[in-house]
Amino acid sequence: MGLFDKLRNELIDIIEWKDDTRDTIVWRFPRYQSEIKNGAQLTVRESQVAVLVDEGKFADVFQPGRHELTTANIPILSTIRGWKYGFNSPFKVDVYFVNTKEFLNMRWGTTNPVTVTDPQLHRAINLRAFGSYNFRVSSDPTVFLRKVAGTNGTFDTEAISEMLRTFAVTEFSDYLGEHEIPVVKMASNYKEFSAELTEALKESFKEYGLELTKFLVENISLPPEVQAAIDRGASMAFIGAENMNAYTQMQFANSMEKGAETPNGGAGAATGAMGMGMGFAMAQQMAQQMAQQQQQPMQQQAAAVPPPLPQQTTYYVAQNGQQQGPFGMAQLQQMAMQGQLKTDTLVWTQGMAGWAAAGTVPELSAIFAQTPPPLPPVPPMN
Repeated sequence: MGLFDKLRNELIDIIEWKDDTRDTIVWRFPRYQSEIKNGAQLTVRESQVAVLVDEGKFADVFQPGRHELTTANIPILSTIRGWKYGFNSPFKVDVYFVNTKEFLNMRWGTTNPVTVTDPQLHRAINLRAFGSYNFRVSSDPTVFLRKVAGTNGTFDTEAISEMLRTFAVTEFSDYLGEHEIPVVKMASNYKEFSAELTEALKESFKEYGLELTKFLVENISLPPEVQAAIDRGASMAFIGAENMNAYTQMQFANSMEKGAETPNGGAGAATGAMGMGMGFAMAQQMAQQMAQQQQQPMQQQAAAVPPPLPQQTTYYVAQNGQQQGPFGMAQLQQMAMQGQLKTDTLVWTQGMAGWAAAGTVPELSAIFAQTPPPLPPVPPMN
């Protein structure tokens, strides 16, 4: 620095930051050898705070307004320096301006697929997601300066964006793993899901001196077969509970007929049935959500309209190592008569802890009681 610059800085007694950028978080006021004159005027604008640092130690923090730097209004620094009777000579101290405004539309996204376990489909699903978030420096700027910015003269969002993106994705993945949220809920209600994530991630951002104001999920990409099942389930949800069993029986009959026409029909039918089962499960979930949303208006008309008939319990059936169904009681009875459903056949319905043999399910015991026993073997002819 030349002599002219040194003299110019010595004559300047106004310390301020006119921020003409949109992404600067921290800015250090430039001073020759960090010397501040006694009585210097410190101007802190709205959405700023000024932090005085003396030999690496945080001293006084100034809020928006105009401040005269004297012994009277820098008590922490005066205590550190031991100024009991005031001072007149320049003193060395670093002045950091911290931008406290809200930084908007910071982007995040999963580089690699995130594996989650869907509690309703009972399977692991790989998904990708991306969105944005907003943040600002917390009310105590020293936490951010100590843990993130350090002694950098200028610190902007570009310097922290990669760290925050990785941090956001990690917290997002951990939240999904801990809460086991159904993919139907994630993919169908971004607003509610984003609000839950905002509250869940605030504490983690707070550790770095940041306040997370909004965390938005803009898109969730699912595997093609899962997305197809969701689309199929959304369409089937409009069929209604009364016609669901008939639609199930028709789809099952079609899949069995197509399977018989191909050499590997059994495997193809099982795969199709599994896909239909996922779609039916999705449909039931969406139908339940739609019913809950419509429950309040329907309750107002309950006095004049009789309640709907109770829904029939349906069961999934394991055949040849594949999941098929769900099937109503009438179809299960027909399958038992044809020998396709036996007492040791594994079945499952909503509310059961896991798959169980059909003969151990009390509701299905009546089916086997009505099924005739197998014919005795024909004696050989002499």
